[in-house]
Amino acid sequence: MYEGIIQDLIDELGRLPGIGPKSAQRIAFHIIQSERVDVTRLADVLRTVKERVKFCSTCGNITEEELCRICRDPRRDETLICVVEESKDVIAIEKTREFRGKYHVLGGALSPIDGIGAENLRIRELMVRLADPAIVEIIIATDPNLEGEATATYLSRMIKPLGIKISRLASGLPVGGDLEYADEVTLGRAFEGRRTLEN
Repeated sequence: MYEGIIQDLIDELGRLPGIGPKSAQRIAFHIIQSERVDVTRLADVLRTVKERVKFCSTCGNITEEELCRICRDPRRDETLICVVEESKDVIAIEKTREFRGKYHVLGGALSPIDGIGAENLRIRELMVRLADPAIVEIIIATDPNLEGEATATYLSRMIKPLGIKISRLASGLPVGGDLEYADEVTLGRAFEGRRTLEN
């Protein structure tokens, strides 16, 4: 335990996701030993982010404007919506250059144990968007874990009566992986999602 402001800094850094006590201490001492101009620049960027960054009024992605870059892009396919949990998922999918539709960011996944229900996510906003008759397919791209699967099932039940095609991202074996190291769930999903090879 350090005293005063040093411990306060370590405590605040330790509240960040993925930063444990040792990492928080290491970052705190890096900040203390850094030049004043570097620390001031970091503080300015943090302050500016909180002032300028908001959520897109249409899809919920992070942006500095009313609409995010993707929602403003007229070249995107308006008939497809990919539903993701977080903004970082949008970035991951965009890196593939495989999807040219629009997105909807839920802001998390259903997790009753953590007190996150449907009312805490942007599901109501999604249902409003789905009233548009131009939308022909919803791709559910939630994480392949317990919460993500529960969210996908919930969304599927909500959307099915609308008559819109619902698909789910395939999951299974990673490229370059070995079968012997795959867990049962991953291997099971790989069998479920198998496809016919064309001759």
